[in-house]
Amino acid sequence: MKHYAKLTILLLAAVPVLIACTGAPKFSNIQNKDWYLTEVRTKPEIDFDRKQLAEENFGEIFTLRFESERISGVAAPNRYFAPYEQQGKDRALTIKTIAGTFMAPLREPEKLKERDYFAYLQNTTKWNLVNGKLELHTKSEDSTNVTLIFTPAAK
Repeated sequence: MKHYAKLTILLLAAVPVLIACTGAPKFSNIQNKDWYLTEVRTKPEIDFDRKQLAEENFGEIFTLRFESERISGVAAPNRYFAPYEQQGKDRALTIKTIAGTFMAPLREPEKLKERDYFAYLQNTTKWNLVNGKLELHTKSEDSTNVTLIFTPAAK
């Protein structure tokens, strides 16, 4: 009986250590990778079928890449970049003012306008990596919580 009690205590002590080893995602896990927006969790929720977007010649829109000091990507249709700050272990993230090209869109996907995408990025407060997907937590202009979900680009 004492043997089982000691084993139980040992296992219970090991669980927090194992959880700490798997730990929180590291920011370096999202850097220097291309990400594609696949979902906007808001009301109403927006899903992007990347295959359908490609068929409609929208395949390379709403992309994101974190480099060492700035983000960059393609919205719809403009290329953009902005400096960012990532602070500490709580995954706080601030994206500064976005700059980019000034092409007028001949057409935009109806689900998300470029100006809204930029506003969401600039209102980002936190990032997370869940099941291989990048989540940016942000707010809309009326302070509604919004989550942008990105999947890694296929290699």
